[in-house]
Amino acid sequence: MKPRTPDRGPGRFTAGAGERPAPQDLAAGAVPADANTSAKASANTKAKASANTDATAPPPPTRKQPPSLDQERSRPPQQPDDAPPRTPPSHPPHSGSRRSDDVSGGSGEGPTLPGSGATRPAPTAERPAEGARDQAERVPEAQTDRLRFLETATQRIARGVDLDETLRELRRAAIPAFADAMLVHLRHPLPTGEGQAAEPLVLRLHSVAQGAENTATAAPRGTAEPIQLTVTGRFVESLLARQPLFGDAPEAAPAVAELLEPVGSMPTPPAPGRRLIIAPLYGRHHLMGTVSLLRGADRLAFAGDDLLVASQLATHAAFGVDETMPYGHEASVADALQLTMLPSSLPETTGVRLASRYLWSAGTTQVGGDWYDAIPLPGNRVALVVGDVMGHSITSAAIMGQLRTTVQTLARLDLPPEEVLYHLDEQAQRLGSEHMATCLYAIYDPISQRLQVADAGHPPPVLLHADGSGEVLQVPPGSPIGVGGVPFETVEMPAPTGATLFLYTDGLVESRTTDVWTGVESLRTRLEAAAARAGSPPLEMLCDAVLTLLAPDARDDDAALIAARFEGFPPSNVAYWFLSPQPQTAGRARQLTRRALHRWGLGSMLDATELMVSEVVTNAVRYASRPIALRLLRTEVLRCEVGDDSPQLPRMRCAQAGDEGGRGLFLVDQLSRRWGATMLSTGKVVWFEQQIPEEYRQKGPDAA
Repeated sequence: MKPRTPDRGPGRFTAGAGERPAPQDLAAGAVPADANTSAKASANTKAKASANTDATAPPPPTRKQPPSLDQERSRPPQQPDDAPPRTPPSHPPHSGSRRSDDVSGGSGEGPTLPGSGATRPAPTAERPAEGARDQAERVPEAQTDRLRFLETATQRIARGVDLDETLRELRRAAIPAFADAMLVHLRHPLPTGEGQAAEPLVLRLHSVAQGAENTATAAPRGTAEPIQLTVTGRFVESLLARQPLFGDAPEAAPAVAELLEPVGSMPTPPAPGRRLIIAPLYGRHHLMGTVSLLRGADRLAFAGDDLLVASQLATHAAFGVDETMPYGHEASVADALQLTMLPSSLPETTGVRLASRYLWSAGTTQVGGDWYDAIPLPGNRVALVVGDVMGHSITSAAIMGQLRTTVQTLARLDLPPEEVLYHLDEQAQRLGSEHMATCLYAIYDPISQRLQVADAGHPPPVLLHADGSGEVLQVPPGSPIGVGGVPFETVEMPAPTGATLFLYTDGLVESRTTDVWTGVESLRTRLEAAAARAGSPPLEMLCDAVLTLLAPDARDDDAALIAARFEGFPPSNVAYWFLSPQPQTAGRARQLTRRALHRWGLGSMLDATELMVSEVVTNAVRYASRPIALRLLRTEVLRCEVGDDSPQLPRMRCAQAGDEGGRGLFLVDQLSRRWGATMLSTGKVVWFEQQIPEEYRQKGPDAA
């Protein structure tokens, strides 16, 4: 699913009720209410030591505040008057003294923390061992290092615009500068808003990151088994209290094995204890999950102050996740809405093969209104539809759904393409003048091998012939749906066997640097090139070939594509007659039906078929004023169609014991696999189908 959240710049959050604490607070040793006592003591001790190092400074306040980052950078090092001169070291005391504007997770560049594994220079004659005063002088520097690290890390985390990216930036900030490996477990399901979170607490592994290369492995969605925390005691209470824990804390002991199970495949799995910190991902209202930070055996274990750093990192990440949840929920609703309005599968119709594709835009995080459809019609025909509602929003998707439903209803009335677009335009105007759309509607008849097309402001279809040549079909464009008052026009053209028709939305051919007509010509060229390479390429391969017409990052709009390969219908599998509406017509229809079934080797189906043909033709003779059409089609089923010029649809009723009629459709209902009636602009068609026995399906049309 695509992320749909606005960009969040760094520094967006400030400390306050229900907001992220500022990194300066933790750098100074200001411990949140949920930190442990040992961490508080460590921070206060360092603050006092820092106060004693500056003899010229005014008396400290009750709680010593560290200098700001700018002050710390501009202030030269100070030392007491009686201190001996010191020789600058040939290399920095530790890696944390290096300043970088970014934390590069891949290379490890950027500030690191004191005690994170860097070594200190050994004492020499020029540099004696540090005493208590030297240690005290190093405290402000350590605080500055921590401030720099947290400042850079929180800015990096704030770049995330969705859940995955926020956690990815957390990983890059923490590894390897602070830890060697990281596991993220998210609550399942993730709570949204202020509603009650699901109970009991269930955590699902989201990702595992490890190594200097800072590579992450995501748990496969829908396949990772959720980790049920059976311990609901002090460990869960600590998480809900927003308290980070060392791996050897009594509260964490029952859950460590389950949380660290994925790192068992590491070459040298880190041991828990003080080399593991479990920090809660706590958002504004709910616990979102946990982040487990680990250090390897070749690195110093975590210290008490590292709990504060881990808590700060987790807090910023949790607020980032929490911030994206409403947008993510809205995006998932929009995606679900759009997916339910697109066909889950395409119909399998004799005489044509279908394939489709849908691509989401890379240039917007909002759902679009593109759609496609294939609708079976009487006589093995199929209607092909593609449309695009202007705009990107849930409203666009909802309008798209209403228009698609309208097209399906109109198509089943078997209206010509221009009338379908006319009534669709009326429906769009009822929805509001601001909701406009483009649409292309085509009908393919495999028996006559003809194609009818009408266009409402949509890019023209492209036809790839069997010989590999491409053609942009000349169809009058018409006005978009919703404009009103403009007639539409249907054009009819040959649909040769072996040709492939492509209907698409403008997102497939148009971008910031490519106009529609240039893109359409590129589509035709791409299809010709694919056909030249593969001769007669499979339909699916052709669809995949045109998807790369535009680079993914250059596609500004959603793209829908439906392709139809015309296979035609063998004339030997069709029997067609026109009969005058006379009393003796029913007998003539039975005779013609008997002859056709014998030619197809379907003599075992003769009795039932003759009876149903007789009943349906008799009804047509009663109401028709013009010749009646009788057609038999042989595919996997035997289909019979009887058309007349009467608009009155037949209705099955239950005949009473003394009634002389009223049983015809009841017999059709009992003997056929299915039956129905289709309203036409010139009358109606009543049809029924029978399943052909398996042993007769493969016989040729001339079988006895």
